[in-house]
Amino acid sequence: MLFNSIEFLIFFPLVTGMYFLLPHAYRWFWLLAASCFFYMTFIPVYILILLITILIDYFAAIYIVETSGAKKKFFLVLSIISTCAVLFVFKYFNFFNDNVAGLARFLHWNYPIESLKIILPIGLSFHTFQSLSYVIEVYKGRQKVERNFGIYSLYVMFYPQLVAGPIERPQNLLHQFYEKHKFRSEDVTFGLKLMLWGMFKKIVVADRLAIYVNAVYDNPTKHDGLTLFLATIFFGIQIYCDFSGYSDIAIGSARVMGFKLMTNFNRPYFSKSIHEFWSRWHISLSTWFKDYLYIPMGGNRVTKILWYRNLFVVFIVSGIWHGANWTYIIWGALHGFYLVFGLVTLEIRKKFAGLFLSENSKILKLVKIVVTFLLVSFAWIFFRARSFTDAQVIISKIFTHPGKLFVDGETKIHLFYAILAIAMLLAVEVKREFCHGKITLFESKNIYVRFSVYAGLIIVMLLMGVFDAGQFIYFQF
Repeated sequence: MLFNSIEFLIFFPLVTGMYFLLPHAYRWFWLLAASCFFYMTFIPVYILILLITILIDYFAAIYIVETSGAKKKFFLVLSIISTCAVLFVFKYFNFFNDNVAGLARFLHWNYPIESLKIILPIGLSFHTFQSLSYVIEVYKGRQKVERNFGIYSLYVMFYPQLVAGPIERPQNLLHQFYEKHKFRSEDVTFGLKLMLWGMFKKIVVADRLAIYVNAVYDNPTKHDGLTLFLATIFFGIQIYCDFSGYSDIAIGSARVMGFKLMTNFNRPYFSKSIHEFWSRWHISLSTWFKDYLYIPMGGNRVTKILWYRNLFVVFIVSGIWHGANWTYIIWGALHGFYLVFGLVTLEIRKKFAGLFLSENSKILKLVKIVVTFLLVSFAWIFFRARSFTDAQVIISKIFTHPGKLFVDGETKIHLFYAILAIAMLLAVEVKREFCHGKITLFESKNIYVRFSVYAGLIIVMLLMGVFDAGQFIYFQF
């Protein structure tokens, strides 16, 4: 079930209303049943895969707290390997198998293993990481083991963030299922506003931009560099609005019921460095990698060479997490290179910039924001391109064959709406980023002003939105 569908418009108020009507003791069961139904609207049988990972980590955590020494570590390793094995079979087996088969053909070897004809379960990477974080936290003694199988299942399957995050930690979410959430108008208002804004980002901005981006990126050889450059910039905005829009709806729908999920995006395109970008983009994933991969490898508490290696490895793994394709690995490697290069050249860049502008100069800050955005956009080429060959074509044309901008009669309309939508998005984002403490129209004390803004936003969505129930980009991960 998609958030931007008619079915969800029925599902959400029904589930939320029943949640508050039911006695507290039965609420967790209602949410678990609703979450199972939500997931089964995609491919029903795949809920069994989710059940397998839940069973593995539920019992592994119990055995971890009931044993000690080598046995305790054994159950942790068994949990990680077993859970990741499920992810490998569905997401990575064909990728590795195709590469081994290609190598075998090159060496003229006989390789009989065929690819699996299976579909990747929606959101498998997300609930795999959420489940693993629970087991690791129990092992480290930072989380009490959850013996109620239903509550633990709900922790993994909680429908608002089930298929695309935020990737929650047990310390933040598990205890909330035991708390009695009263109907609070503040939570309902905050949640619905966030859902409305998330829906605007998805159907007005992201899905509108997708029309142009898909037309160009699906046929890169037919377009000139200027068109490909614009499509690349558009894709950067599209994926931000698509994914942060999903996160807003997820966080908002949970908040209406009184649950507080972690912030997943914080206006990342205003970042002044790649490091800052990753502290603002997909925060639940970047902090997951920091806590469970980067720090265990030594983080920055090692020699510089090992520090740079740790950063690079984390982003290679991040690329692999996003998709079983060399383009995603290159995307991750690029961000790893950006970070390492930024650290190596930090002092040189400071001295060079100091020759022309002061460190607190607004112009310098703007330059940093623009450069960071362009670097991120360049990496997005590999993320969006269908193949490495397509990415090569796109990059080559952008830098060597600008040509003309592709705009036909129908495209003009899409471009007009897209640019208008981006302008509206920027107006809100700029105000939130740079006008701290200033009251916005959404928070106006005047009820007539507030509801006029809400009504206006809904009208804009009806007039400019793309209502084709387009799937969220991160569902494929």
